[in-house]
Amino acid sequence: MSSAHRAAVVGSPVTHSLSPALHRAGYAAAGLTQWQYEPIECDAQALPDLVRSRGPEWAGFSVTMPGKSAAAAVADECSPRVQALGVANTLVRRDGGWFADNTDVDGLVGALRAAGAPPIRSALVLGGGGTAAAVLAALSELGTATVAIAGRRPSSTAGAVEVAATLGIPLRVIGWDTDVVAEAAAGVDLVVSTVPAGGADHLASALRAVPVLFDVIYHPWPTPLAAGGVPGRITVTGLDMLLHQAFRQFELITGVPAPVHAMRAGLKAGSGTDLPLPV
Repeated sequence: MSSAHRAAVVGSPVTHSLSPALHRAGYAAAGLTQWQYEPIECDAQALPDLVRSRGPEWAGFSVTMPGKSAAAAVADECSPRVQALGVANTLVRRDGGWFADNTDVDGLVGALRAAGAPPIRSALVLGGGGTAAAVLAALSELGTATVAIAGRRPSSTAGAVEVAATLGIPLRVIGWDTDVVAEAAAGVDLVVSTVPAGGADHLASALRAVPVLFDVIYHPWPTPLAAGGVPGRITVTGLDMLLHQAFRQFELITGVPAPVHAMRAGLKAGSGTDLPLPV
C-alpha cells in the first residue's frame, strides 16, 4: 500500500477489546504494512460525529456496544441484514460514504460450522437484545424452522419479536422460569445464551442435555452453562463468534481475504486462551 489506511474499534468501554489483536495480526500476515488499527473510546451519542469527522484515510470501523444502533443510523447505505436488524457492527467507507453491515451473523454461522454442529432445525435463544437479533438472522440463514426465545421480562424480547417478524421466522416467546426453559429446551438442537455473565447460571442444570450450546460470554470462562453439559456436547464460545465475525469484517474493510490462521493466533495471544477456536 502506498498510503496509510486507518481503522478502529469504537465502543465504551473499549480498553478490553480484543479486536486490535485480531486485525493487527491480520494486517501483518496479509502484508498490509501501511494499515493501522486502534481502539477509540466512544459512546453511542458521540459515534455519528466521530464517524463523519474522519478523513479519507479512514477505511472502516468495528463497532461494539453501545454503538451498534447508532452505527446503523449513521450509515449512508445498509446491508439487508442491517435493514432487518437495526444494528450494525461494521462501518466501511464506500464511494465517499459509509456502508453498514452486521458480521456478528457471520460469526455465529461460521463458529457453529467450524465446531462441527449438525443441521439446526430447532433452537432456544436466551435473552432478547441486539445479539439475540443477530442470532435470529443466523438461524434464518441456517434454515432453522422452530425457534423459542426466553427473556427475563416481556419488554426484553420485544425487539427480537419484531426482528423475527421481519425475517419471517415463527418465534415462540416463553418465560424465564427454570421449569419453562427446561421444557422448551427438551429436544432442541441448539441453545444460544446472549445474556450477560451470571444471567443464566441458574439454568445450567435445566440445559445440561442440549446437544449444542452457544454461550456468547468469553470471560469468565467456562460459564456454569458451559461447564454443566453432558459429555460430548458441542460448546461454542463468545471467542469463537468474535473470531469468525472478524474474518468477514477484515475482508469488508481491507478488500483482501482474511488470513484466518494468523488472526486466530493473534486472538489466542491477546486473550491468553487455550480454547481450540476451530476455523
